Amino acid sequence: MARGSRKLLELVDGLDLLVEVRDARAPILTASPFIEALRSSKPVWQVLTRRDLADEAETSRWISFFREKGSEAWTYDLRKDRLDGLVKALSARRPAHRELRLAVMGIPNVGKSLLLNGLVGRRSAVVGAIPGVTRGVSWFKGRDFLVVDSPGIADPHSGASVHRWLAWIGCSRPEVIGGTEVLALGLIGLLRRRGLWRLVETSWGVGDGGESDEALLEAIGRRLGCLVRGGVVDLSQAGKRLLDAFSTGRLGRFTLETPGEAPPWRDV
Repeated sequence: MARGSRKLLELVDGLDLLVEVRDARAPILTASPFIEALRSSKPVWQVLTRRDLADEAETSRWISFFREKGSEAWTYDLRKDRLDGLVKALSARRPAHRELRLAVMGIPNVGKSLLLNGLVGRRSAVVGAIPGVTRGVSWFKGRDFLVVDSPGIADPHSGASVHRWLAWIGCSRPEVIGGTEVLALGLIGLLRRRGLWRLVETSWGVGDGGESDEALLEAIGRRLGCLVRGGVVDLSQAGKRLLDAFSTGRLGRFTLETPGEAPPWRDV
């Protein structure tokens, strides 16, 4: 990733525009660590992915927030939506004598390769659900575009709190920060603090009766049948089921950040 990021930074001078991909559920948390440094030299457009998993009203507020700051902003469910509006807007920026040269940037697992495939009009990049699947720097040509792909690069200086939040939305691996049980207990605390426990209660019928986080994880495990010999709940398996359901939207739509709000994931 370090080698890929250096190569990308070397290429910036030859680019016309940068397209940064962020997760609509946490647009500040999922910002690329390089983007502010590059904004002064190249136009930066934001694409908020996983529109289908985020709160619709909050996503509209984020789009307005970015546009008020002078950046073009778009939101898509990249697995279903056509990119006609974005493609048309980008094509309008193409120089008369050549294709538009741009980079697709973003942290791991936010949908960069899916966006690239949509822009060039063919499945030409490796796409997968595992963070870090795209490595190195590669060029792809299609339509009116010459697009450079980059590896997903997370900020190496960010603390455990940031990586914990990234893991909750599927942009980091649980084992990096303590495993599924520990991460799930943290998620339960988050859901309770931010008024999102209703997602669990509505989907699985597990109410928040004031029990401890550990007791709620055990209740989820019993509800989902995560049992081992003797009827004991496998808390690791229960935690995995909770994390998977939350990050993939099976518990319902949510947004973790609000424009103008202090980032709730900041280390203190």
